[in-house]
Amino acid sequence: MFPNLEPQPTNIRMARILNPDYPLCRDDVVWVLEYMKKKVADEAPELLSLPQPLLLKKFQCFAEASMILIKQRRGLGQEPDRLRSCLKEVLYGLHKQTTAR
Repeated sequence: MFPNLEPQPTNIRMARILNPDYPLCRDDVVWVLEYMKKKVADEAPELLSLPQPLLLKKFQCFAEASMILIKQRRGLGQEPDRLRSCLKEVLYGLHKQTTAR
């Protein structure tokens, strides 16, 4: 039989990515960036209701995570904690499982 190739439910994937004991991989970072990109494209109410300073903070963290990903050729380099912090800020409030900091 073929393995189950269905994507994981969003809440399970987010919980795994935000777990400090889980070793982040490049695919996790790309997934978060794509998730945020889709939320922006869909004009998600969670984003539209944010005050401008919080929206700018999300954008800053999105850009920082993107730059870390671009700069690292293999793995995620020396900054996994900083990267996880950026991803946490990007995801905060976009899904019911990420409403607590």
